[in-house]
Amino acid sequence: MPIKIEIIDFSTNQVKSRVEAACRETVQELKWEAGKTIGLKIIPDRGSGLRTNYIRFINGARMAVDFQRIGEQIRAVGEQAPQRARELVELYKLAAALLEGEPDEIINVRRKAERVVEKFDNNLRCGIPLENSLTSSYTLPGRISEGTLIAVDGSQIIPDLHGEVNFGLINLGAVIIRGGDPGPPQIKINSRLLYENQLYNETGMMGDFQFSLLRDINERRWLAELAAESRAPVTALTDGPVELWGASRGEGWTDFKQSLEEYKQTLFHLERLGVTVCGYVDNPAANLITRFLETGLIEEDRLPNIRKEHPLRGVKDRVLFSAVLKSGERSGVFRLQSRTTREYTGGLALHFFYLNVGREANPQLVRVEIPAWVAGNQDKLDDLQAVLVEQCRILGNRPYPYLLHRAHETALVTIAEKEQITEMLLGELRRRGVAVGAPSPKSKLKSL
Repeated sequence: MPIKIEIIDFSTNQVKSRVEAACRETVQELKWEAGKTIGLKIIPDRGSGLRTNYIRFINGARMAVDFQRIGEQIRAVGEQAPQRARELVELYKLAAALLEGEPDEIINVRRKAERVVEKFDNNLRCGIPLENSLTSSYTLPGRISEGTLIAVDGSQIIPDLHGEVNFGLINLGAVIIRGGDPGPPQIKINSRLLYENQLYNETGMMGDFQFSLLRDINERRWLAELAAESRAPVTALTDGPVELWGASRGEGWTDFKQSLEEYKQTLFHLERLGVTVCGYVDNPAANLITRFLETGLIEEDRLPNIRKEHPLRGVKDRVLFSAVLKSGERSGVFRLQSRTTREYTGGLALHFFYLNVGREANPQLVRVEIPAWVAGNQDKLDDLQAVLVEQCRILGNRPYPYLLHRAHETALVTIAEKEQITEMLLGELRRRGVAVGAPSPKSKLKSL
């Protein structure tokens, strides 16, 4: 079977030697077939005069992927797809009918879900309606209170055990608009280098998950600092859930629990400041209301094993609510039920609503997570709905809050910037006579 790779080279002989080395066999014949995507793609040096061509191995070469088997699996997917599409149509009809349930029916499902949490599975993840309707909608408010709008986002560099020097970085970007200020948005950057002992927690060196957790906590902490020095009222946007994701009870739970307590203290501070806090979840994958509807469908004797029961699998909340919410409208508020929400009590209790930030011809449903101190305040809800829709419309047919997009651009650490930080750190250590390591053999091989 032919193999496809890319090589930047000067001559046919050099290409031939590279191919022989890669395949560990002699290439007996090279057949050039210009313009056909078979075999080996050659990208010649700009000054060589050689045209881009393709090479096919006559004596055969190993492939990195078994395309023949993958092709068979893809055909099997295609054969099953029409039947699955027909099944989904029926599931959506059922889900839509359940969504339109009468108040008494909604009350009964809510009681059933609460009974499941109490008796069988307190990790059930779904949305619990505060109203006796799942299809309530709220039109776009016509006003936005004068105040301050803050968006914060973050990125990180994860420690690399294979590099010359091991370090981490939490990089935060903030974009601030102050109501009544005709000037451009204010941009702030907060960069924190982590080195040696700072890279460890109780269970060892921090990895991807721990760094993401640390980034989320630092985002909210900095948000509180910025809000404290801003003119009220303050609306604060972050990307992703307000709920802090972490380890389940078991390994890593102690570290997560400590981080969660720090995080909650920050939320308490934001509550005292009266900040309208929200977590913006674009293209939400957690089908929380569909799961609520499934709870109502599951027979009583099957409730103890509810984790295995998914009678509406494949149905998406954002599709259901696209038929309910017009452009700019939001749903009613739902209480978030999950394994960690019991940690958030009082004003911190987690809630959410769905919001259509798209246009009539192209609905775009997002989930907006909010704490109870926002969910219970109609003025804050109205301002938040109006702010989010206004921000999303700035970017036209790609609706996403403009300030969050700018915050992401500000926080993003490029590969070139990572390399520059590495060189700065290596230079400082060498200047002070501190020995530094060398890249691991694995790292060296990857760079070939």
